[in-house]
Amino acid sequence: VLDAGCGPGWFSQRWRSAGNGVTALDLSSAMLEEARLGDTADAYQLGDIEALPFAAAAFDVCWSNLAVQWCSDLRLALIEMCRVTRPGGQVLFSTLAAGSLNELHQSWRALALPAPVNHFLSEAQIETAGNALGLRLIPQTLTLAFPDVLSALRSLKGIGATHLHQGRRDGALGRHHLNQLAQCWPRDERGYLLSYHLLYGVIDCE
Repeated sequence: VLDAGCGPGWFSQRWRSAGNGVTALDLSSAMLEEARLGDTADAYQLGDIEALPFAAAAFDVCWSNLAVQWCSDLRLALIEMCRVTRPGGQVLFSTLAAGSLNELHQSWRALALPAPVNHFLSEAQIETAGNALGLRLIPQTLTLAFPDVLSALRSLKGIGATHLHQGRRDGALGRHHLNQLAQCWPRDERGYLLSYHLLYGVIDCE
């Protein structure tokens, strides 16, 4: 199994625990080292999903969790994952689509600023990227609740959803701004809400 975009290796470890040989790949050397220190896989490889450093048909399964949304060319990423998967194997991935984090966008307007998160492809765009490969998509909306706005914002760092790499200056939010966000942020009896529009992709390789 190739875990493409393994992060700290949470899924690598689970694939391995199920009896699979696992290669963990990530673009970040820090993430890969964390996965290595946790002994989460059998092999570790620094690399890019859009240019996988493996021979064709090297894996039975290519798995990627919440990583392909950061690729600059999703179509190329899917082609590469299919290339390294043997005929009869599967490419399995999860990704975020447009419609994710709507609560954040809604509340950030109170600050007269664009929300500091990446924009995600629409479900139609993701479908188009994998059309020629026989991609099947399964949608799911997941809504999480947090005790306060700061907790909700901090959760975004955990999935790498900010776009500071695109040049936005990382200024700490003051208490006044947090209060403004809290007043506008959608919430219910569970707390402050944050929704994700998830897509699970399946490609049967031929």
